[in-house]
Amino acid sequence: MSTIGSTETIEALAAEIGEVVYLDVAKWHLYLNDAKLHIPVAQRLYPLLAEGNLTEDAVQAILADIPITLGAGRRQVPLRDLIPTSCMGDLMRALEDFCDRY
Repeated sequence: MSTIGSTETIEALAAEIGEVVYLDVAKWHLYLNDAKLHIPVAQRLYPLLAEGNLTEDAVQAILADIPITLGAGRRQVPLRDLIPTSCMGDLMRALEDFCDRY
């Protein structure tokens, strides 16, 4: 994966995962791009892709380290806990496909 133009690459990654990954809260699906989380998540995941260290465990660890504030700051929940298992599979496929293209 090229590190040249990494800002554009991160933006492309953000756009892709923002349309695939969603938070499931009380059966409501809030996509990462709508929640304005797609860019920070892409920035955190990009080093895995650039270094060729893409594993589900590594992705899960990063998502577990991203706190999502609920209730105007009354509670924080790890992003990983808000993404359904089926959506994690979609995320991994999107990341693998992205690696193949870049």
